[in-house]
Amino acid sequence: MPTAVLTDHERTAVQAYLRLLHTVRAAFDAPPAAGRPALVPPSVLAEAERALDRAGLTGNEEAFFDLLDTWSRTS
Repeated sequence: MPTAVLTDHERTAVQAYLRLLHTVRAAFDAPPAAGRPALVPPSVLAEAERALDRAGLTGNEEAFFDLLDTWSRTS
């Protein structure tokens, strides 16, 4: 199996995505406050968007998820 070597920007994008994923999971695992739906802090979403943009992956979900899949198998 080939080893994926991520650029700094790609690694940052993957890490930001994983933080976003964990934040979303935590938000949905917590009981809703006063009947409101779970919300993800805008700063977490913004961090992920900036990281994807710097890595050149904005609007290219297929390439990003291929990168994420490859990285998760090698780490």
